[in-house]
Amino acid sequence: MGWFNTVKNPKIKTLKKVSSNTPTGLWKKCTNCGEILQTEKLELNGQICPYCEHHFRVSATKRIETLIDEGTFKEFSKDLKTTNPLKFTDRMTYSERLEKAYQKTGMNDGTICGEGKIDGQEVSLAVMDFHFMGGSMGVVTGEKIAAAMDFSYKKKIPCIVISCSGGARMQEGILSLMQMAKTSASRARLKEVGVPYISVLTDPTTGGCAASFAMLGDVNIAEPKALIGFAGPRVIEQSIRQTLPDGFQRSEFLLQHGFIDRIVHRKDLKAELSFFLKMFTK
Repeated sequence: MGWFNTVKNPKIKTLKKVSSNTPTGLWKKCTNCGEILQTEKLELNGQICPYCEHHFRVSATKRIETLIDEGTFKEFSKDLKTTNPLKFTDRMTYSERLEKAYQKTGMNDGTICGEGKIDGQEVSLAVMDFHFMGGSMGVVTGEKIAAAMDFSYKKKIPCIVISCSGGARMQEGILSLMQMAKTSASRARLKEVGVPYISVLTDPTTGGCAASFAMLGDVNIAEPKALIGFAGPRVIEQSIRQTLPDGFQRSEFLLQHGFIDRIVHRKDLKAELSFFLKMFTK
């Protein structure tokens, strides 16, 4: 014990803060190639790195703007808001986390659903937004995705779901896991009557979303290099005690192994969806 008493705690060097006149948010670093990009130019390029084509995450409203014909989108189930059914608390209460998400995004939950047109073709649409608590799927998100599918069922028009989620929302426990069965049941109804369902998987699509509605499309389309899977690579490596192959759980790996049908660049996504809609409706 005497040896441990003689060991001195190492001195940790602290970096001095250097003042900068550069406005915050003016530049953004690409997480793939490391290039420093102007935020304005990145926005004009559809949140795609001009050097390596890395696809940054975009908001649900931005996706709707780029995919749906102007002036045709009508949102429904807009006023749905989750509560704190389990009175969940970790470092802060679930209600406090929700309030922060409301203020940050201006959304009532992490999913927007509605109807609109793509090149004049009617569709029902649900889009997830990662900026709202990591796009996690709670009761409201499950309800909205099921509502989009049920709307397609009633009107007999194609349904499109764009996934961007870390999985089920742990603050809602078993209630969030029940949404996997709920959305899968609504999807099954579409299949019974032959209504097309197209699933678009973006970075990331993981957990309970990947294990339910996200992988059940008649066509499963993914953005380049999107992380798609149930558990994360680190968890899998620790479980099986093996080193995973390069690119594991990325779009290209899944396409090679038959889990998805197409990888589509964000700029080409509307045209690709329009092609499939025309093919299915005919």
